[in-house]
Formats: sequence, structure tokens, C-alpha cells
Amino acid sequence: MNFLKALFGSKKENPEEKRKEDEAKNFDVLKYGGVAALKTNQVEYAIRCFNHALHIKDDLEVRDYLSQALMSNGELLPAYEQLQKLAEAQPDNEQILLRMANVAYMMEDYGAMGDACEKAMLINKDDPQVLFLYARACIGQGDQVNAIAMLTKAITQNADFVDAYLLRGETLLKMGDVAGAAEDADLLVSKVEGNEDVLLLKARVEEAKGNHDQAVAIYNKVIEVNPFCANAFRERGAIRKALGDLEGAEEDMKSVLELSPDEANGSPAAAEADGIQHKTEQKYKEMNPYGF
Repeated sequence: MNFLKALFGSKKENPEEKRKEDEAKNFDVLKYGGVAALKTNQVEYAIRCFNHALHIKDDLEVRDYLSQALMSNGELLPAYEQLQKLAEAQPDNEQILLRMANVAYMMEDYGAMGDACEKAMLINKDDPQVLFLYARACIGQGDQVNAIAMLTKAITQNADFVDAYLLRGETLLKMGDVAGAAEDADLLVSKVEGNEDVLLLKARVEEAKGNHDQAVAIYNKVIEVNPFCANAFRERGAIRKALGDLEGAEEDMKSVLELSPDEANGSPAAAEADGIQHKTEQKYKEMNPYGF
């Protein structure tokens, strides 16, 4: 009988079922349309698709995609908010907390970054990546002592964690522990060949030790690796000026101003001055690249 009713169209369509079917179809179209748009870098369209999909149904996978799209579009706070919702739904998911920490770092919200790391440490207290990110949060909040402790523990867990050695060396140098920074710099030089950041740390350590010529030689290597490294030109120029090489210092400052044009406007006098030499002198008077 039911077959005959269906065959001759006498079966009435249920409006509620039809509504649900349409919503499910629309949700899938929006979700997978957003994924396709995200893959082809149509980020704003992807964001619209994901937002419309979430109006139809709350879906964790869509929120995950939306957070990625928002990050790609530079909308960090909305991305962080989406990750918060994911973390609330999956409180034991360490990867979500790590992503939250990274987004908070990009926002320079070191308190939120620290909170995310602390929650991640409750899940896995020995994860070197969590310890590294927590150290970054500590540095952002001015707690260098705890940062060193976190980085040392991260290195204990992973002896090849180059970024942890580098951040620890940079932090020790800023704290005035030149000997400790030198140990990390030397180890990194032996582990990583021709790395710009490692060479910069080594050059700064040599200058802090008073080895000016060695520092200049290492800055030369940095510039060979990356001819667009403004920091290398700036810091090498400061040493050259201190050593009386005014011509070399002026050349370096020219390079700095070419690579970072905004530095030409670092002071009212520099902004109004005519000629690169005056700008050079003014910048070096204001400059203390080592922070000691």
C-alpha cells in the first residue's frame, strides 16, 4: 500500500524533513566551498562560507578551517576566539592550545600566550615545543629567569632544538651573561652552518667580549648569507664607527637606510637633514645595538 502511495504521489512531503535536508545540503556546499576557496587562496570568500555554514550548524571542523582562514587574512583576534571555542570543546587537545599560543604571540598578548602554554603543560609538561613557547611568553612579560629555565628544560628534552638554544643564547646575552651566551653560540655554530640568526648571535657575543675585529668578520659572513640584513649593517657600522672607520660606518648606515627607509625619520633632526652623512651621525649617536 505504501508503495502504491509513493508511486502515485499520494505520499505527502514532510516540511520539517525537507527543511533539514536543505540545511544539510547548504551546510555541505558552504563547508566544502570554503575549503576549496581556502586552498586556492580566496581567503575572504572562504571566511564568508565558513561563517554562513556555522549559522546553519555548529561544527568543530568548520571552526578549525575558519581559524586558519582568519589567520591567513591577518584577523588574529577572531582566529584566537575560534580556537578558544575549539579548546572549550576539546580541552585535552594539546595542538589547539599550541595554536592558541602561537596566535597570542603574533598578537603580542603574552598573558594569553602564557595561559595557553600552562594549559598545554597540564596535558604534556615535557613537550619541548610547549616549553619553548612558554619561554617566549615569559620573555614577553619580562620574566627572563623563568624563560631560561623553560628553555633549558626544552633542550634537556630535545638536545637538537636549535631554536631553543638560539633563544636562550639571545636571552642570556641581554641579561649580561656573556659566558653563557657564548656557550650557546659556539654550540650552534658547530651544529648549524651558515645560519643568519646563529651568526648574528655569535657576532654580538664577540662584540660583547670586546673582540671587535672578530665581530666585524662575523657580520661580514652574515651579510654574505643575507645581503638584506639591516641588523648586520647597523651593528657592524656601530663597531666601525667606534673603531674610527667613519667611511665604513657611513657606508653601512647608507645600507641600513636603504633597507629600512623609516629609520631616516628616527628623529626630527634626521628628518630635516640633507645628506646621508648627517643622518648617519645622528643615528649612531642614538644607537646602542647591544643593550649593555
